Amino acid sequence: MPKPGSKLKLQGGTLAKAVLDGDRRALAQAITLIESTRPDHRSIANDLLEKVMPHSGQAIRLGISGVPGVGKSTFVEALGNHVIDAGHRVAVLTVDPSSAISGGSILGDKTRMELLSRRPEAYIRPSPAGKTLGGVTRRSREALILCEAAGFDVVIVETVGVGQSETKVADMTDMFILLQLPAGGDELQGIKRGIMELADLILINKADDELKAMAGRSAADYRNALRLLHPRSENWKVEVRTCSARDGEGIADAWDMVLKHRSVHEASGELKTRRAAQARDWMWSEVSDRFLTAVQSDPRVCEQIPLLEAAASEGRIPPTIAAHRLLEIFLKQQAK
Repeated sequence: MPKPGSKLKLQGGTLAKAVLDGDRRALAQAITLIESTRPDHRSIANDLLEKVMPHSGQAIRLGISGVPGVGKSTFVEALGNHVIDAGHRVAVLTVDPSSAISGGSILGDKTRMELLSRRPEAYIRPSPAGKTLGGVTRRSREALILCEAAGFDVVIVETVGVGQSETKVADMTDMFILLQLPAGGDELQGIKRGIMELADLILINKADDELKAMAGRSAADYRNALRLLHPRSENWKVEVRTCSARDGEGIADAWDMVLKHRSVHEASGELKTRRAAQARDWMWSEVSDRFLTAVQSDPRVCEQIPLLEAAASEGRIPPTIAAHRLLEIFLKQQAK
């Protein structure tokens, strides 16, 4: 393992070895590398990922989502500390809204997990969401692989918390935990089906003080609502529990649900099947991203983009025709 303070060379092989040795600075540098948009960095990042991939895949992958103010960071800290006390090493990938000026993270989840961040068995990495929808960053999957390769056997992905588009976290984790606030029956009517159907565990957080009774009623309402939804897995019945992340109540029960979920899905073979499907989705997502980048970077296409964007926005041609013409220009250039 490199000595503290030693400078790591920006090479896939050198960096990969340091990550596999558990060097935290190397892990931080590796995640920064994969998040870079520079073409030369992308090449090194691909080499790095190819080397660490065989050493990943054994961790429990948890996705955690919920509306702003539900207490996601407080819950993650409470859960993380409990899991570490149980003998695990925990990596937390938090996704924050991005500053429109700097593009950087503006909430700083790491500062809200003060106790967890001090523990040597924990690693917390906040990243800006950028323009990526779905509650995760464009490179969240790759960061997860790196954390696993560095020896963390529980990886938690906490989403940005901006609304009902936060579903992609379910496509990269083994279990999706949805945190909800205590609410009355009328408020439950506004819940979108999409994110509810993806949840493997629903936790009514802030079940403390005067909200404890309401949290219990909300849990019952959610259980009734779930009967009307198609289950995500035929091998797992979605559980609804209450908890107080602030007071540590219900955290041990939530972790027991995680272990039970893992056991059931390993025994049924669904864990392997789900991860295989996620890998295919990741591959095609990358194809789409790289193709779009290639189209937008083509000089001939760039010349026509302002003209066709103006024509489409002014209603002179349908957007579908504008898109078709840009693709025609790109494909003709590739055929030469």
